Amino acid sequence: MVAPSLKLQDLIEEIRGAKTQAQEREVIQKECAHIRASFRDGDPVHRHRQLAKLLYVHMLGYPAHFGQMECLKLIASSRFTDKRVGYLGAMLLLDERHDAHLLITNSIKNDLSQGIQPVQGLALCTLSTMGSAEMCRDLAPEVEKLLLQPSPYVRKKAILTAVHMIRKVPELSSVFLPPCVHLLHERHHGILLGTITLIMELCERSPAALRHFRKVVPQLVHILRTLVTTGYSTEHSISGVSDPFLQVQILRLLRILGRNHEESSETMNDLLAQVATNTDTSRNAGNAVLFETVLTIMDIHSAAGLRVLAVNILGRFLLNSDRNIRYVALTSLLRLVQSDHSAVQRHRPTVVDCLQETDASLSRRALELSLALVNSSNVRAMMQELQAFLESCPPDLRADCASGILLAAERFAPTKRWHIDTILHVLTTAGTHVRDDAVANLTQLIGGAQELHAYSVHRLYNALAEDISQQPLVQVAAWCIGEYGDLLLEGNCEEIEPLQVDEEEVLALLEKVLQSHMSLPATRGYALTALMKLSTRLQGDNNRIRQVVSIYRSCLDVELQQRAVEYDTLFRKYDHMRAAILEKMPLVERDGPQADEEAKESKEAAQLSEAAPAPTEPQASQLLDLLDLLDGASGDAQHPPPLDPSPGGALVYLLDLPCAPLPPAPIPDLKVFEREGVQLNLSFIRPPENPALLLITITATNSSEGDVTNFICQAAVPKSLQLQLQAPSGNTVPARGGLPITQLFRILNPNKAPLRLKLRLTYNHFHQSVQEIFEVNNLPVESWQ
Repeated sequence: MVAPSLKLQDLIEEIRGAKTQAQEREVIQKECAHIRASFRDGDPVHRHRQLAKLLYVHMLGYPAHFGQMECLKLIASSRFTDKRVGYLGAMLLLDERHDAHLLITNSIKNDLSQGIQPVQGLALCTLSTMGSAEMCRDLAPEVEKLLLQPSPYVRKKAILTAVHMIRKVPELSSVFLPPCVHLLHERHHGILLGTITLIMELCERSPAALRHFRKVVPQLVHILRTLVTTGYSTEHSISGVSDPFLQVQILRLLRILGRNHEESSETMNDLLAQVATNTDTSRNAGNAVLFETVLTIMDIHSAAGLRVLAVNILGRFLLNSDRNIRYVALTSLLRLVQSDHSAVQRHRPTVVDCLQETDASLSRRALELSLALVNSSNVRAMMQELQAFLESCPPDLRADCASGILLAAERFAPTKRWHIDTILHVLTTAGTHVRDDAVANLTQLIGGAQELHAYSVHRLYNALAEDISQQPLVQVAAWCIGEYGDLLLEGNCEEIEPLQVDEEEVLALLEKVLQSHMSLPATRGYALTALMKLSTRLQGDNNRIRQVVSIYRSCLDVELQQRAVEYDTLFRKYDHMRAAILEKMPLVERDGPQADEEAKESKEAAQLSEAAPAPTEPQASQLLDLLDLLDGASGDAQHPPPLDPSPGGALVYLLDLPCAPLPPAPIPDLKVFEREGVQLNLSFIRPPENPALLLITITATNSSEGDVTNFICQAAVPKSLQLQLQAPSGNTVPARGGLPITQLFRILNPNKAPLRLKLRLTYNHFHQSVQEIFEVNNLPVESWQ
């Protein structure tokens, strides 16, 4: 005997009373069988009850697609109880991926034109929930008529349905544009709130609608002023703030209308100042209105004093006890720091205090904002705060903090010694969390500071003797000891207390690094090279070094094994060349007399380049120049040496060629960089009148959602070539495929040597500083032959 079908209430109680999932499935399967049988029998009286039970089963996650056609039958019924369940089922079971949803179009059209408000409300709710683009196009005239109905209940739902239609079919904007101006005169809170939402959708999707609604800015200003001063609807007042939801929506609409439009911005400036000063901040509703006011002030062409007022409001938010408000303030200040740096700078002490927040998201935002506030005037104080935070910050923030400190120190370092001390402190505190290029940057910095060689090697030796676990620190220390070990043994350093070190202690420390289980293969390579270099700088016997080198000839690491074999060969076969091969790295001077001499030599070489071709340097030497040139020549790249414009000279075209775009040449373009939507392309032109000259146009584009700011591109070439950089077209690449940045490189290659470029890109993207250094070796052969 088949058990009778359950009522909805009984079904709910039985499902909730199931002790196991299998028991629940059994109850649902039995009831679904009864529901299917009832649908097959075509019982019109109890159809809505069966569908109600099926909807409950659907909300529990069980299949209920077999009830779709029953929804259509109930919607077509003349009984309100049937229509109510039918429309609810349509909203839950139908979507635009199935063609069945189109079958209710006529039913909705009939219900919208019947004039029965509850039925019209059901039809509008269903249409705004699951209406497809085809349904929106067919039913747009009916919804337009309902926008002007006398019933506020129907008008409010019709407005929300119109919002859904605009999102689905933007070309319907012209249909709903005329009624909006009339609806702005309404006093009903729901209608006015929905109308402003509809206008926002229209403005964001139609430039014509944006221009049309800029005419109603005075009316919106009047509505908002009424809300602030006298109140608009007492029953919608929350915590003493009149209609905060309506205020927020009006502010958002004003932000859209005032963006990039000075006349509209001037109209709303006084009102925004009034809202910012009169809103109560003791309640969360007031803070929400103030926050939207700040965003509106920053997005429009507001007065300078008003922008300072907005930043001060965010500064007060930082003192709020609510963590959410503090997070919003930090995020907003981070967006404003580029455009209103001085105003945000006044709140620097409060921002630094937020670094100690226990909430990880707050401390991360505070760290990003603190790094953005660093400049040349406050770099010393800010670095002290950030270094103190680095010592106690959570592990997941150490990498970002260390990277930010290194970038800020490189950009704003007041002296080389301060720069070295800062990097050493970061390596000592969080060496395992630093970026991969930290070791190369510090070694290059130390190598270029000849007066600080003794100081650096003493500091690094002491740090290495205390801790060999921080791998980047060990690598830099090993490199420095290998290069300047003789200065360490002399013990003459005025900057710090004299340290007496003998050869045995230095060798023992490097051997300890080689034998440590914490040392990476790269670190062992640094230590082995340092031992090899010390063989030419120490006065004692080199047998100990030879023994250590010979041990690693059978190392499992191929790179380390090859290095040891080559070093052992130097000892056995080429000992007479060892001192010359292992001499100190050449200095890389960025400023000073040497730079002037190099500029003079390059000028003389330019004068003689036509008369006598310069001798070709060995390939290894050119590669060394290319790898070491970028940091040393970055200044030269920005300020190239003057070239001789004498008549008949090969370089006369460097100065005489116009900067305007030249006709394209048949050299293929080359994409050399792409990261997070930022792309760098090279295009090449060789003027027919001077084949030795190559013009490279760098084009930077941005397809991401965030602007790229402070964009700088620097380049270096081997010494046999000459490079001149023109000023770029700008330093900001707008988001979403905006106007790109272009920059012209002029390269003179009289010997037609193989062309190689080393590029360094620095920019800010998504509130993060990015630095990329890479070499371009795949340049087209036509560019240099």
